Amino acid sequence: MSATALPGPSLPPHGRRPTDDFAIPQRAAILFFRRVARITIGFFLQIGLRVQFFTEIVRAFGEVRTWMPLTVRQMRNIGVDSIPLAGIVAAFIGAVTAYQTVYQLFPGVQLSAVGWIVRQSVVLELGPLLTALVLAGRVGARMAAEIGTMRVTEQIDALETLAYDPIAYLVVPRTIAGLTMVPLLTILAIAIGIVFGGITVVAATKVRLTDYTSGLRLTFIPFQVYYALIKATLFGTSISLICSYEGYVTETGAEGVGRSTARAVVISSVVILLLDALTALYLAPALAP
Repeated sequence: MSATALPGPSLPPHGRRPTDDFAIPQRAAILFFRRVARITIGFFLQIGLRVQFFTEIVRAFGEVRTWMPLTVRQMRNIGVDSIPLAGIVAAFIGAVTAYQTVYQLFPGVQLSAVGWIVRQSVVLELGPLLTALVLAGRVGARMAAEIGTMRVTEQIDALETLAYDPIAYLVVPRTIAGLTMVPLLTILAIAIGIVFGGITVVAATKVRLTDYTSGLRLTFIPFQVYYALIKATLFGTSISLICSYEGYVTETGAEGVGRSTARAVVISSVVILLLDALTALYLAPALAP
C-alpha cells in the first residue's frame, strides 16, 4: 500500500506562509522581521535604481547633438529666471544678518567686526545654502513636474519611438545647467547679500562704511570663495539629478506628478543639508587663517 502525503498548509506563489498561519505567540516576531526585510530590500532597490539612472546619464553625455541645443534654454530657466528670487532672498539675508550683528556686539568690540561676521556668514554658509534651498523649491519642482508630466502623457515613450534618447534629451541639459548656473547664482547672491548688509548698517546704525569694508577684508583668504563654489556645485548637481530622477519615474496620473514633485523637493532639500554638513566637516579646517 503506497503511502500518501499528509495534507499541509498550501504555500502562496511567492513561497512564504502567511503570517496568520503561524501560532499567535510567533506572529509578532515574524511580522517584525518580514517588515524589516521588506524595508531593507526596498532601500537597496531604490539605491540600485538611482545608480542605474546615473550611469545612464554618464552614457547619455555621448549624445552631444541631442543635449547641446537644449542646454542653453535650461540655463536660462534655471539661472536667468531665478535671478530675481535669489537676489531678493540674498538682499534680506545680508541686511538682517548685518543689522542683528550690530546689536549683538559686546561693548568695546570694534565695529569692523560687523563686516567680518557678515562676510563669514554670507560667503561660507547662508549664501550657498539658502540659494540652493530656494532653487530646490523653484527649479527642482519645475524639473520634476515637467518630466513627470511628459512621463504620464507618454511623451517620453514618443521620444524613444522617434529614436531620441530621453535621458540625453531631458536629463543631461538640466544636469549641465544646474552644475553651471547654481554656482553663478551663488556668487551673485553673495555679492548682493554683502552689499545690502553694508547699505543697511551704514544707513540705520552708527557703523561707518570704512568700518564695514575693513571688516570685509579682515582675515580674508581666496579659499573662502572656492569653498562656497564647491558647495554650490554640489548643491546644483544634486538638485538636477534628484529632481530629474523623481520626475522620470513618475507614476501614472496627476496624483503621481504631484507626489513626485513633492518627493523631489523634500529629498533634494535633505541632500543639500547633508552635503552642507559633510562639506563643512571635511573642508572647514582649511578655512583657518
